[in-house]
Amino acid sequence: MKKPAFLFILLMILFSAMQSSAQKYITKNGKISFYSDAPTEKIEAHNNQVNSALDISTGDFVFKVLMKSFQFEKALMQEHFNENYVESDKFPNAIFKGKITNLDQIDWASEGKYTAEIEGELTIHGVTQKISETGNFEVNKNVINGYAVFYIFVADYNIKIPQAVITNIAEKIEIKVEISLNPLNK
Repeated sequence: MKKPAFLFILLMILFSAMQSSAQKYITKNGKISFYSDAPTEKIEAHNNQVNSALDISTGDFVFKVLMKSFQFEKALMQEHFNENYVESDKFPNAIFKGKITNLDQIDWASEGKYTAEIEGELTIHGVTQKISETGNFEVNKNVINGYAVFYIFVADYNIKIPQAVITNIAEKIEIKVEISLNPLNK
């Protein structure tokens, strides 16, 4: 092969690799919180160490949440959460793998706010459930901010609540997600 042809092919490969990585956005410090509003107690926890990745060319979207990174107002609540309910030593992560299903309605090249329909599988406590939720993305220069609020039922994830504290923990938990995704190579 002649040198000019080889250089052209090499440049095309490098350009393609740069283009494909420009389609991927990540964060290692996303935020997820949950809120339980039960008759006798309100419980809230926050996690600021959420990993997430989004491929804007395919709509593939993933989250990985270290369960022990949730912070509670009371240390005893945090201990019970990790040891008795989600069994963090046995099931250290919650994972979501999904896809934006209305990808054609989001213009990643134009600043603005967009509604996203997201479907996938959420695994908590070793149990995987299909979920379908709506969230919002805000495109702002090279950053994509994502927001969502949705609900899960603890029973769906085989999380057992002892009868003695059944009125302290809601059956339905509110989950809030807030992420700021940056291009993979920046």
